[in-house]
Amino acid sequence: MDIFTNVTFWVFVSLVLFFALLIYMKVPAMVTGMLDERAENIRKEIEEAAALREEAQKLLAEYQRKQQEAEKEAEDIVAQAKEEAQRLKTETEKALEEQIARRTKLAEDKIAQAEVQALADVKEIAATAAAGAARRLLKESLDDSAANKLIDDSLSEVKSKLH
Repeated sequence: MDIFTNVTFWVFVSLVLFFALLIYMKVPAMVTGMLDERAENIRKEIEEAAALREEAQKLLAEYQRKQQEAEKEAEDIVAQAKEEAQRLKTETEKALEEQIARRTKLAEDKIAQAEVQALADVKEIAATAAAGAARRLLKESLDDSAANKLIDDSLSEVKSKLH
C-alpha cells in the first residue's frame, strides 16, 4: 500500500496542517487571551461580590445595632411610662384623699352649724313658750301692775342669757 493512498495518512496530514494553521493564525494565543480575560472578569466579579458581601455585613451590623438601640429605647420608654403612671396614681390617690378629707370636714362643719342653729331655735322656742306660760300663770295669779313688772323683768333676763 502506498502511503499517499492511505486515508489515515491524509487525515494525519490534514490534522497537522490544521494545527499548523491554528498556530500560524495565533489561535492558541487568542484562546489563552480570552481565557485570561474571562479569568480576569471572574476575578473582578469575585472581588465585587466580596466587597458587596463586606458592605452587606457592615449594613447588617449597623441595622442590628440600631435595632438593639431601638429596643433599649423602647424599654426605656415603657419603664418611664410605668413610672409616670405610678406617679400619677399616687398623686391621684393623694388628691382624692385630700378631697374626701375636705368634703368630710365641710360636711362636719355644716352639721355642727346646723346643730348650733337647731339648739338656738329650740332655746328661742323654749324661752318663748316659758315666757308665755309664765305670763299666763302670773296673769292669773297676780294683779296687773305686779304681773307686768315681773314679765318685763323675766323677758329681759331670758333675752340677755340667750344672746
